[in-house]
This record gives sequence, structure tokens and C-alpha cells, in this order.
Amino acid sequence: VQLQASGGGLVQAGGSLRVSCAASGRTFSDYAMGWFRQAPGKEREFVAVINWSGSITYYADSVKGRFAISRDNAKNTVYLQMNSLKPEDTAIYYCAAAVTGHYPAIPKEEVDFGSWGQGTQLTVSS
Repeated sequence: VQLQASGGGLVQAGGSLRVSCAASGRTFSDYAMGWFRQAPGKEREFVAVINWSGSITYYADSVKGRFAISRDNAKNTVYLQMNSLKPEDTAIYYCAAAVTGHYPAIPKEEVDFGSWGQGTQLTVSS
């Protein structure tokens, strides 16, 4: 599956932004979808994941209560709504797809995700 992330930008602290990731090439609902991020000088880290149907989500502690992942299988798109943004949220955000079929799996490790988008930059100013 090919993934194209979009929607990044420059936001003030406390603001909100939604990034999107459009998938193509395979049956979107065969995949759990995840978001990861990589800040300057740091390793890429897990942010959020959603199962194939959208019924199960899981978040990193650092974003829990502020970010919301969702998907629209009819549009082959996954979203990450980011609220109450902090400067430490500044990073390149990557979407990723993990083949799960219609099992209620929510992978969280990078190695579980076989397809990656190109990333979209989020900068949060203080």
C-alpha cells in the first residue's frame, strides 16, 4: 500500500491541527494504521494506532487526551487530530500501515508496519 501524508504546518502552542494520510494500491481495511513522529535529533517514536475498523485505538502517554486518531475506510484515509499542541510535539509525522486483516490487532512497534508515508512536518511555536 502507498501512503501519502499531508496537512502539517506551523501552529502556535495550544493550537490544533489535523494531519491526513491517504492510502492507495491495496484494500485499506486490511490494515491497521499508525502514526509515528521523529523530532530533530531524536529517534522515531510511536504516537497512535487504530485497528482496521476504527473500533480500537491506542496512544502514547505523551499524546493521550490531546490527540485523536480516526479513519474513513470509504475514503482510504487515516487522520490524526492534534489539540493542545506543545512545542515538544514538533516533529515529522509519519503514517504507517500494518497488515492485520480483520483481526482486532493494534501493533505499536515500527517493525510491525510494512508501509510508510513520506512524512509531514509539524512545527509548534511557543
